[in-house]
Amino acid sequence: MTAILIRNGRVIDPQQKLDEVTNLLVRDGCIEQIGAADDAADQVIDASSLIVAPGLVDTNAQLREPGFEEDETIESACRAALAGGYTSLACLPNTDPPIDTPSGVEFVKQVAARAGLARVHVIGCLSKNREGQQLAEIGTLVEAGAVAFSDAPRAVSNTDLMRRALQYCLMFDKPIFSHAEMVELSQEGIMHNGLTSLVLGLSGLPADAEDVMTSRDLRLAESTGGQLHFLNVSTADSVEQIRRARSRGVRATAGINAAHFSWLDESLRTLDSNYKINPPLRSQRHLDACIEGLIDGTIDVIASGHAPRASEKKMLVLDRAPFGMLQLESTLSLVNRHLIQPGHLDWSTALAKLTCNPAQLLGLPHGTLAQGSAADIVIFNPQLEWTLDASQLSSRSRNTPLDGDTMIGRVSCVLVDGQVKYENQP
Repeated sequence: MTAILIRNGRVIDPQQKLDEVTNLLVRDGCIEQIGAADDAADQVIDASSLIVAPGLVDTNAQLREPGFEEDETIESACRAALAGGYTSLACLPNTDPPIDTPSGVEFVKQVAARAGLARVHVIGCLSKNREGQQLAEIGTLVEAGAVAFSDAPRAVSNTDLMRRALQYCLMFDKPIFSHAEMVELSQEGIMHNGLTSLVLGLSGLPADAEDVMTSRDLRLAESTGGQLHFLNVSTADSVEQIRRARSRGVRATAGINAAHFSWLDESLRTLDSNYKINPPLRSQRHLDACIEGLIDGTIDVIASGHAPRASEKKMLVLDRAPFGMLQLESTLSLVNRHLIQPGHLDWSTALAKLTCNPAQLLGLPHGTLAQGSAADIVIFNPQLEWTLDASQLSSRSRNTPLDGDTMIGRVSCVLVDGQVKYENQP
């Protein structure tokens, strides 16, 4: 029986409302005891001055394999995930072919299992071929292991299809993940429609495009009783709509990508295509409303929004470059910089949105350090400053605007099933 003792760390487990400096004992891949004696293990990891928490769980990652291996592979994404503290990923189905068949789900699961790194869970297509015309074979996808359903990052414009999907998924108790965008309003927009887009002469993605679709999906969730999750909230009105709907008992949850509390639309004054994402970076009013949603719990989940794109794609002129930004390896540091240090959230609240909340949403038994649970653990230094070098990232792509930036907070060790899968020695 192999035992690992993580000693003298600040152990934070939001699910158990635990935040104290203590020891954590792992035996045979499971959490055995919190507060164990120093002599109880074969291997000791000194976590003094470090935070010990459940491994992070992501609800919004694009792994790009099969079909777009020039952007990312499942293995490279898993390596990036571990470097960022993630032990579980839920991947979007925007591959080629899309993940709309049991064999597609099995392919992703088998490749991830062979890699033996982070856990990968599959979000199946909501519609066949992600075309928004016919429901995918949801029942068989559930049997194959799909944990949720979505056509993201493509919106579901067909209202009847969305209504039937919410009804049908009730039978399986699976959530629908909505990318809220009224494409008739967004059209060929490049960035947030506001003063900055006007000054730059760039076509805008109006906040109305998100707000109108949020309203539609909330109404459908309320009428059907279905479980709805908004993947990437970015506007003030959407936050308020979700807040009001939840007060009425609507089964709606909300996530936010790290970029949307980290940068403003003004960042695109540099014309750096790495800031081009969808939903777009918004103005200060929207960012402030999103932070308020994080504070009051309207926004339950912080996701990476990991969208790798090959360098040759991002080197195109801004209107032709694809949307997308790397985030798996930087999200924890951005949470530290923009939410913890300004005092918007404490670590326990932030980690709940990164661990137990997304795990519960996906129906996974992870995101906790409860006795007997799988030992998926991240150990990180919240004070360590480091310089992000895009050329040294684990991801296959390099599309991050953070290249050369000083980051605060870095992962030092990650365990999956009680096995050390990542170590960083500063």
